[in-house]
Amino acid sequence: MRPARWQRRKEARIPEILDAALASFAEKGFAGTRMDDIAARAGITKGTIYLYFDSKDAVFKALARQSIGAQLEGLTAYLKAYDGATPDLLRFVIATLGNFAGTSDRVVLAKVLLAESGNFPDLAEFWRREIVDRGIAVFETIIRRGVARGEFRDIVPTHAARLCIAPVLVMILWRTTFAQFDKAPYDYNGLVEAHLDTLLRGLAVQGGGP
Repeated sequence: MRPARWQRRKEARIPEILDAALASFAEKGFAGTRMDDIAARAGITKGTIYLYFDSKDAVFKALARQSIGAQLEGLTAYLKAYDGATPDLLRFVIATLGNFAGTSDRVVLAKVLLAESGNFPDLAEFWRREIVDRGIAVFETIIRRGVARGEFRDIVPTHAARLCIAPVLVMILWRTTFAQFDKAPYDYNGLVEAHLDTLLRGLAVQGGGP
């Protein structure tokens, strides 16, 4: 039996609200965005938003969890089930995050956060806990796995993890700030490949290869 029209419409509300919020945050920033702005973009009343989210903070956090958080959740599950070579695993994870950073419109959330974190420390703490720390943990786990299996040289996982994620941060910064001045579209896939080649050679054991 097909769901009633009002039920389908209700289920569509949250994506519509989040898309409208993303556009508002990108245009006006977090501080400059009001719930009225989000409602107007979504074509609904402000009261309707409060049926799903109790604050603007909650909307921002839902956007982060639904996009970047979901990517990390999927990669964590993949990591737990993976049984192959660690260099291939690292390549897959970085390529996946690189593709997300190079194509998703949700990366603007990082720019919004960096611009306004001083005025909204609770959001910065949320981002650190649910995005940054989880991402670093994924890479630390991969590095420790590679070292334990003799596939990577002995290296401090906390430092190596940050090196792993560096190109993703560069891509986000470039796309949201500097890409508008590029004479030609930058080759983000090429950046990921160059990073992986350099990183895997640096992680390889003495006399080994990437």
